Amino acid sequence: MPSFSEIGQLANLASKNAVFKLVGRLERLGVLMRDEKGRLIPLGPMSDEKMAYGKKPVKVLGTVEAGFPSPAEEELSGNLSLDELLIQNREATFLLKVSGDSMSGAGILPGDMVIVDRGLAPKSGDIVIAQVDGDWTMKYLRKRGSDVQLIPANPAYKPIRPKSELKIAGVVTAVVRKYR
Repeated sequence: MPSFSEIGQLANLASKNAVFKLVGRLERLGVLMRDEKGRLIPLGPMSDEKMAYGKKPVKVLGTVEAGFPSPAEEELSGNLSLDELLIQNREATFLLKVSGDSMSGAGILPGDMVIVDRGLAPKSGDIVIAQVDGDWTMKYLRKRGSDVQLIPANPAYKPIRPKSELKIAGVVTAVVRKYR
């Protein structure tokens, strides 16, 4: 990390007090922190959301047993930015709201949001957003030689074979479901 003097030069600030205030703001935004010796440590890229709203990463408090109950201890095991966890390539990523239940067997339900990365090369087994013969859908991509199919995750639906055209818009990388 640059020194306070170098930060002043980079930010075009003449006053060390102004640099101190800038660093303090970046700390409150969760972009920087200081180690035990006071040195600055970057915590990750500053997103538009952090800049605009001052949002900090969410605290990770440990794990929870989803099987048989067990004693739980709350311990801070770090901070986590959901953007950093779910989005690898911000410029190539978009969200879509799900309608329909053809992917329910994959845990993707109506009302969910899917995070789609159009920068990833789709491979067999990926869940993709595809335009098939002019219509849009979300299905598993299955490639076997020159045969390409789009496979639903619900037995009530049949696999789709493109008749004339298949365009893959992106690969689904995550599902977001809000309960309340």
